[in-house]
Order: sequence, then structure tokens, then C-alpha cells
Amino acid sequence: MVTAKKIQVTEYNITYMLSRDYKFVFVSDLHGFDNRFIFEKIKERAPDALLVGGDFIHDANNYKSGLEFLKETVKHLPVYCCLGNHEFRFDEDMKPQILDTGVTILDNSYIEFEEIIIGGLTSAVKRGAKKDKKANKRIPEMEWLKEFSSIEEPKLLLCHHPEYYNKYLKKYPIDIILSGHAHGGQWRIFNRGIYAPGQGIFPKYTGGFYDERLIVSRGIGNPHLVPRINNKPEIIVLNIKKEDS
Repeated sequence: MVTAKKIQVTEYNITYMLSRDYKFVFVSDLHGFDNRFIFEKIKERAPDALLVGGDFIHDANNYKSGLEFLKETVKHLPVYCCLGNHEFRFDEDMKPQILDTGVTILDNSYIEFEEIIIGGLTSAVKRGAKKDKKANKRIPEMEWLKEFSSIEEPKLLLCHHPEYYNKYLKKYPIDIILSGHAHGGQWRIFNRGIYAPGQGIFPKYTGGFYDERLIVSRGIGNPHLVPRINNKPEIIVLNIKKEDS
């Protein structure tokens, strides 16, 4: 059971030439958690917007709490989501139900949030596939990233899969990429995860800040029967500070 005390809040501070400071909360891999506790953490931080990095719903038997979370949160602040692999564990398209909550889905698209550009790269898994063994061989939609990455303003990209970083994203001049999916590696030893979907044993990207560009959240929920060990559920606070001129 996830409780407020068990959720770790990790903050990252980044500086850009902006007219003011910005604060974003990033959550990923909710997988049917108890909404009450995450609401508390988000409200405490009073962000400009909430960024959701996919897998906010689990499957056809466990999705209502994720939709309720989005519906409740959007009453208080803007919410932007990308789509992870679990959003495709349905035979039908879930996007209409997600949009009904009032959030903005960034489905291989981007928006302007004042001085910051926020994009969302959609998971490349196939709709209706509960366990898509070919998912790691599927290529996400990349064409739109050329336009997105050419924009001069600071750019944040929501990308559920951290394993996409080396394969597809590293070459693009994107300032910050926010990912989840790895669940912290499930068991953490010496601050390193043991296993992650899409990366296998001793994965490289499970939680933390890599290359000063990729932020990987350990996520909130636990979709596995195997318990987390040394691996607290996590939300990310991204503070984008105005650079002094």
C-alpha cells in the first residue's frame, strides 16, 4: 500500500534565460495507487502544472482510479500527459475517456506553456497487446520531433520509455526528457536497479538524472507481484529557475 510517508519527493533545479521561475511536478507509473496520498504531495508543492509520464491507468480491470486522479487534479492546475504502454492495454481507444477528464494528451505533439515547450512521445506498443513481446522492436513516431527540437525555447519532452533515449532521442537538442517505465529497477542495490522492462537485467536508466538531460522517475505504483526493495515510490519536482542576467 502506497502512503504519503512512503512517497519520496526528488527535486531537480535547472536554469534557463526566462522571465520568471517555473515549477512542474512529474509523476509516472501510477498503476492504481490510492489517489489521496499523491494529491497531498502535489498540493504541497503548488506547481505551475502537472506532467504525467504514462501508465496512469493499468489495464481493463484497473483504470478508473487513474482517470479519477486526472479528473480531480485538473480542477486545480493544468495537466499534460503522454501515453505509455499500459494506455494501450485495451481493445478500444482509451483517448476519448482520458480527454473527458479535462487533461491535455500530448500524443506525438507539443504545446506552448508560456516560455516553455512541452512535448509528448507516445509509446510504440500495439493497442490491445497485454504483453507485447515485439514492443521493444517497434519504432515510435519520430517525424514530429524534428520540428519540436528545432524550437529555440526550452523544451521538455515526456517520454514514458527511458530506453528510447539512446536509441532515438539522444541526437535531438531537447533540453529535458522525463521518463518512467523502469519502476526503479524493482530492487535497488547500491542505488542501481536489478531489472527493468525494455532494458532487462542491470538496466542503465532506472531512476535519477542522466547526461544532465534525462530524468527517470521510479514511479508510484507497483504493477508486479514482486515487492519494491530499497525503492520508494517517487514523484519529481522540476524547478526551472530564471537565470540572472
